[in-house]
Amino acid sequence: MSVQPSTPAPAAQPGNVVDPYRAYNFKLVIQGVVQGHFTKVEGLGMKIDRILYRSGGENSTVRVIPGQVEYTPVTLKYGLTDSTEMLQWLFKAANGQVERRNVSIAMLNDSGSAEVRRWNLLGAWLCEWFGAPLDALGKDLAIESVTIAYDRLELDDARAPVA
Repeated sequence: MSVQPSTPAPAAQPGNVVDPYRAYNFKLVIQGVVQGHFTKVEGLGMKIDRILYRSGGENSTVRVIPGQVEYTPVTLKYGLTDSTEMLQWLFKAANGQVERRNVSIAMLNDSGSAEVRRWNLLGAWLCEWFGAPLDALGKDLAIESVTIAYDRLELDDARAPVA
């Protein structure tokens, strides 16, 4: 039996149905090290402000030009473990020693064998932490969350193999 090389999925076009990727297949990379213990990533986004103006003598038309770019903070949720790496990073910032790191969020294909999209958060640092809700009568996992602020967001089209 011969194995066929994988071919890229066909592009979405009228009459060509392409299934969207699943939200559960992702990995997080901080400073080049894969971090596999995150259960959820929320808030990834950007906004470009609109600046409205009227040209001289053209009172009936309002023109719009792009303004300042704002990157929304990203919240990471993870199960509480013995690792204190994230908290140590946060407490450095709280003590005035902000350590900026490059963080990548990589979306994987359905089988988890290849990246299909990667977002790079450049100059990232932790700005918020919430401890796990504790309930003596509950049976849920202890889930903490941290929020990352960053200077710039890049879409990385060079899809690297999964580490």
